Amino acid sequence: MSIISNRDKEAIAKEFASLDKPVKLVNFTQEIECQYCRETSSLVKELGDLSDKVTTEVHNFTLDTEATEKYKIDKIPAIAFVDGEDYGLRFYIPSGYEFMTLLETIKMISTGESGLSLKTKRCLKELRTPVHLQVFVTPTCPHCTRAVSLAYKFAYESPLITADAIEIIEFPHLAQKYEVQGVPKTVISESVHLVGAVPEETLLDSIREALADLHTHSVEKENSI
Repeated sequence: MSIISNRDKEAIAKEFASLDKPVKLVNFTQEIECQYCRETSSLVKELGDLSDKVTTEVHNFTLDTEATEKYKIDKIPAIAFVDGEDYGLRFYIPSGYEFMTLLETIKMISTGESGLSLKTKRCLKELRTPVHLQVFVTPTCPHCTRAVSLAYKFAYESPLITADAIEIIEFPHLAQKYEVQGVPKTVISESVHLVGAVPEETLLDSIREALADLHTHSVEKENSI
């Protein structure tokens, strides 16, 4: 059974006709103990069939340990976006509204333009400390796409930023760990929590806040030794 309707396949194929650089979707899956793995793998394959600029690569999460470690995958189903370079963008279940973010991310990487302001791009180039963005979403949240898209744009522009889109229905233990009461919720380096789809200036300020917290905790730890 096809995941993407024939009508949507035609529309996506037209969108993909403008792709520039090739983009690879690296899918991590397994046959057992993974409710949405089969559907995600089928989705990835169908997208790959719509353009010669979109290639796919599938790995067994438990058996292909070299690939799992290379891409730092710790849960499934997972999709990593690469074009020869790994930008640290991870998709954990592209369902519902987030399917559009999946398509937009492919286009962003292929065209090489994030759409961020020059000011934000300059600020991101000044980063010296790794930043991890986790954006928690649900399939029925129309505002979540903006939060995920922005996190991905930041990760695309900075090699020190990684960004995960995580569907909380599939990963309830993470929703509980990070006290996700509403979506979208972005957790920045385990420190700063943002609720809602915020503008890029707010996300940038929150990253600075998280890095300041990390620095403070590091100094406090050194002083306690």
